[in-house]
Amino acid sequence: MEDNKKDVKNSSPKEPAAENPIRLTGHLKITKVEKKAAGIPAVLASFADLIEEKALLRGTMALFKMNQFGGFDCSSCAWPDPDDDRSPIAEYCENGAKALAEEATTKKVTPEFFRKNAVYDLAELDDYHIGKLGRLTDPVYLPEGGAHYQPISWDDAFKKIAQHLHALASPDEAAFYTSGRTSNEASFVYQLFAKAYGTLNMPDCSNMCHETSGSGLRPTIGIGKGTVTLEDMHDAEVVIIVGQNPGTNAPRMLSALSKCKGNGGKIIAVNPLPEAGLMGFKDPQAVKGIIGDGVKLADLYLPVKINGDMALLKALEMLLLDFEKQSPGKVLDQSFIKEKTTGYDDFIKQFGQYNLEDLSKECGVATALLREAAQMIAYKKRIIICWGMGITQQPNGVDMVREMLNIVLLKGSIGIRGGGLCPVRGHSNVQGNRTMLIDEKPTDEQLDRLEKYYGFKMPRKHGYDVVRAIKAIHEEKVKVLFCMGGNLLSAAPDTTYTANALRKLKLLVCVSTKLNRGHLVHGKEALILPTYSRADFDIVKGELQIVSTENSMGVVQSSKGVLKAVSDNLINETQIVCRMAMATLGENHIVNWQRYHDSYDAVRDAIEQCIPGFNNYNERVRQKGGFYLPNAARDEQRFAPKYDYRAPFTITEIPDNTLADDEYMMATTRTHDQFNTTIYGLDDRYRGVHNGRRVIFMNEKDIERAGFRAGDKVDLFNYDDGIERVAPLFVIVPYPIPEKNTVTYFPETNVLVSVNNVVKESNMPASKYVRIKIRKHDEAVYQKTSHL
Repeated sequence: MEDNKKDVKNSSPKEPAAENPIRLTGHLKITKVEKKAAGIPAVLASFADLIEEKALLRGTMALFKMNQFGGFDCSSCAWPDPDDDRSPIAEYCENGAKALAEEATTKKVTPEFFRKNAVYDLAELDDYHIGKLGRLTDPVYLPEGGAHYQPISWDDAFKKIAQHLHALASPDEAAFYTSGRTSNEASFVYQLFAKAYGTLNMPDCSNMCHETSGSGLRPTIGIGKGTVTLEDMHDAEVVIIVGQNPGTNAPRMLSALSKCKGNGGKIIAVNPLPEAGLMGFKDPQAVKGIIGDGVKLADLYLPVKINGDMALLKALEMLLLDFEKQSPGKVLDQSFIKEKTTGYDDFIKQFGQYNLEDLSKECGVATALLREAAQMIAYKKRIIICWGMGITQQPNGVDMVREMLNIVLLKGSIGIRGGGLCPVRGHSNVQGNRTMLIDEKPTDEQLDRLEKYYGFKMPRKHGYDVVRAIKAIHEEKVKVLFCMGGNLLSAAPDTTYTANALRKLKLLVCVSTKLNRGHLVHGKEALILPTYSRADFDIVKGELQIVSTENSMGVVQSSKGVLKAVSDNLINETQIVCRMAMATLGENHIVNWQRYHDSYDAVRDAIEQCIPGFNNYNERVRQKGGFYLPNAARDEQRFAPKYDYRAPFTITEIPDNTLADDEYMMATTRTHDQFNTTIYGLDDRYRGVHNGRRVIFMNEKDIERAGFRAGDKVDLFNYDDGIERVAPLFVIVPYPIPEKNTVTYFPETNVLVSVNNVVKESNMPASKYVRIKIRKHDEAVYQKTSHL
């Protein structure tokens, strides 16, 4: 394997850019919007990335093991694998193949690369090109005032971490961030180390994607997870998809929806944008997906306004109540309501204050479409509601999760075959992280079990989530940040504020497989610790190991790498945590860290004792397909303990989304060539955008009304908290989107999302609800901000 020879100029220490460099390529191309997802273009795109990464042979070999029994779990989304037969051709999607290509790459980022390339100059590259540099091969260290990362031994790296942690006045001056890629085993020892060190400061990626789902579901149904299996998706009579674009965010979900359609099911899509993945699907595993027109997925599309979902949901409920009056006992499940719920009478009283026309105006969906949607679900029982971050990143997202629950409670469509709730998680083990107690506010019961097993006092003071951690770092209350994977800078809101906070850290530590912008905006000192990817062989004491993950539907399964790592100087995440623990806490600590360092089985034995549902863990995780974790809401129709194991109806409010004449509502989204903060390419072919990312999708009437034209260059402004935030140099793209609504890509517009613009209760960034103003591009604005 050859070193990646990228070489940029060697410059003196300067403050590196916090954001993608603000440039337009000059070759932006806009084509027609696609009506179908997947198909042959997806197959070709998958293999194109393997060729680009110089990994066609080894990557193709690995693809045949991805998501297969006895193979490795895709590091991309958390969509479940089939319990029964799996396609031998392609049990993965395009983005999964692209993720694998970047793991299988033969390009390397070595100590020599860092010697040639200063941090400041690397930050002048955009995120796409930073990500394409290759795999990290050795631990590196950036000293205070240094311009270059330099090699450091593993022992010295752990001594450096321990030195900083020992110097803190309190354990709460440290925080430990987690990415969803981290395995169950590494997550368990990681949270155990943080508690042994003495803090619950464990912000994680859940705090930015589905914390809202857990906050809405845990108090009402007793579990912060979904209540369906993959087979339920196939058996549903109606699937309602709200605020989610499966064609890009969870492409294998399209296969499940296609099976649902084949079984006679109907699909309702609710989204401001008519996405290709919601409209049609060409299955590359089937002949008709190759030579035919594919499957039309959505039977009904409801073009809701941004944050108009609440009004839409209440309109459906009101119509269902009207249908029930016309046909008593045939629409609502009165027995379920009486036996399994509470608060029904108070819930239905609220509808006296609403009328359908007003709700239609608030949500932006015509009354005829609302009636059609209500008719589709009125006389059906097996109903599943799925949602993504189009719901969870709204300021009232917790309320909307509970409003969707209200609908399935009315229908008795939870805890039955083919019915229930399905929050579609983004990252492959983000749900497993939380199950493994990666949580800034664990319950007393969880802490009691750990305390009983390990015999030391657990910290009880709730820690910082992501937003609170960023603020605490800014206020210098947190001085050491350890990041287990991810790219916190690019994922977080308020980019300039976040970057200024990170620069105040005394030490930033990042465990990573590849270089990203989060390594280039750093504390006074910084460490990058390279680790295995999910696809790599993980060999401990001469034996190839398995790790385990949990998917969106609560299945825990094994994952075993198949590729030789790009470097002999990598160690796995579990060993990184254990060596950090031994360096910090001492080798004679009450926890036998060396045992966990040497054996994943020993870690799983401890998990079995500390976390319910993992009995016979080592045996069951090796079974074909793994095992389901218990889910009382799904399996027994047992819900919130507070309500005698019934589920409460929740009364919510419709938000006021009034905008000033010169204001627009903006939601951030990802391109099809992107997974979270990882940029695979510069195209978004389903939306017809090629070779560029700095675009803003606008309604044609809004463009004309504001005196703009398609292709105009504009600057975007946000004024939350009385602060002017600017994202300059965007190109207007006309798109079928509700008036006064706009959509842009993240992380480019994260700079506009105030750190104080959060979801009530869950405290997540409300990145799908940002008030902006749009002005013609001003070169002076560009010059003022281009250094950021």
